[in-house]
Amino acid sequence: MSLVTEEMKASASEIYHGDESCQEKSKFLLQEVGMPRGLLPLKDIEECGYLKDTGYVWLKQKKSITHKFDKIGKLVSYAPEVTAVVEQSKIKRLTGVKTKELLIWITISDIYVDDPATGKITFKTPAGLSRSFPVSAFEIEGEVKDNKKKKEKK
Repeated sequence: MSLVTEEMKASASEIYHGDESCQEKSKFLLQEVGMPRGLLPLKDIEECGYLKDTGYVWLKQKKSITHKFDKIGKLVSYAPEVTAVVEQSKIKRLTGVKTKELLIWITISDIYVDDPATGKITFKTPAGLSRSFPVSAFEIEGEVKDNKKKKEKK
């Protein structure tokens, strides 16, 4: 059952269809709220929407995917529907995202960047457990190099 109702869709500030536009918009939104653009490496996104007044976001993809963040060696599973409430440097009430710790899959409920100067991003479970990693582990590989080059030129 979808967490996104027809009423939500009707009142959406922005709604997009198709993988290309949804990829672009989801990465743009992550950047706007101060999160790394590679945090949601979804595939075949069919729909994404944003309720600006509440910060509620949803992304629907054709099927669930598992992605490995190579820099930290973590597997993350993304359900066909991922929802969250976003605000500056925070993703709250996240649904549809789990990470593998040892032999079990653990639900992720919140993600936040403490202080951008530390370069750390923290993932929290509904039980209150948390773990921090370098923000750079969730950047899009080509973009990290491009950003470093831009900074060096200045």
